[in-house]
Amino acid sequence: MADQHPGKPRKLRTSVRGPLMFSAFWAVIAFLAVVIFASGGSARAPRFDLAFTAAGIAFIVTLVVAAMLSMSHKENAEHLGKGSGVNLSSARKPSHGYGAAPGPQDPPADGTDTRGSH
Repeated sequence: MADQHPGKPRKLRTSVRGPLMFSAFWAVIAFLAVVIFASGGSARAPRFDLAFTAAGIAFIVTLVVAAMLSMSHKENAEHLGKGSGVNLSSARKPSHGYGAAPGPQDPPADGTDTRGSH
């Protein structure tokens, strides 16, 4: 919440509108799905009581999940994007380990022993 400025509108992620719109969308989807599928066919009346219950549950659950995810969001540290990691360049060949050229102390790849022991 440190990126807020007085008098300026908040970003969609930090405002209340984002999670509310997300929850309202899923509540409408749940309402429509229950109205269509809970009646048991076109000869019976639609079950609006079940549809409103499902919409309310979907709204509350998705609002809580969206709020928890937005509260747990943390920006990456600035130094992580600067390229200070290990082996970032594929053009540079490693001097040891996997992919390195065999040195004079390394045995040949075909498995023969060249140390002179009989």
